[in-house]
Amino acid sequence: MIVVETTVVKTANIPYCCGMLHSPRHTAPSTVAVFDSLEQEAYLQLWRTYDRLREIDDRLFQKYGISPQQYNALRILRSSRSGPLSTSALGARLVSRAPDMTRLLDRLAEQGFVTRQRSDENRRVVTVSITAAGTALVKKLAAEVHRCGREQLGHLDKKTLRTLIGILKQARTPHEDAVALDAWPDCTRGHGA
Repeated sequence: MIVVETTVVKTANIPYCCGMLHSPRHTAPSTVAVFDSLEQEAYLQLWRTYDRLREIDDRLFQKYGISPQQYNALRILRSSRSGPLSTSALGARLVSRAPDMTRLLDRLAEQGFVTRQRSDENRRVVTVSITAAGTALVKKLAAEVHRCGREQLGHLDKKTLRTLIGILKQARTPHEDAVALDAWPDCTRGHGA
């Protein structure tokens, strides 16, 4: 006969630490699970990690009056070998979906970093180009963005980083639409050993 014992604990006002609950009266973590499932723990660990790493991005880009997403759009436009991109193609390549692409591009245009042009063939299609000022900003930020990446994940060795990239791709792939999946670069082979 197997006996399973369960304990129900009210978690309000009990600090969270490292996947365990810490009671203010005890120094040792309790063994009560704080997640509903392993999937939930993985997701929340990912979210918490993103939040901590994003703070570093935010500090950098705030100094230049842009958001990380605006920088991402400028970087994509600068690297576009085919010239101007439609707003939908740009949106598919962004790291995170832009709920209001028009507003994101309005801000960049107001700062003189991009220009937009309506297609003559289809007036619903708007193409976006990076300006000389936008290109200069991306170049100016290059060394700082590199340092930012080192601050965020430089404590991990290259093998661990490649493993992490692979795991993140596996987790994301079933949730990507075909256009976004095709637009996203696969650059893991291009980095040093």
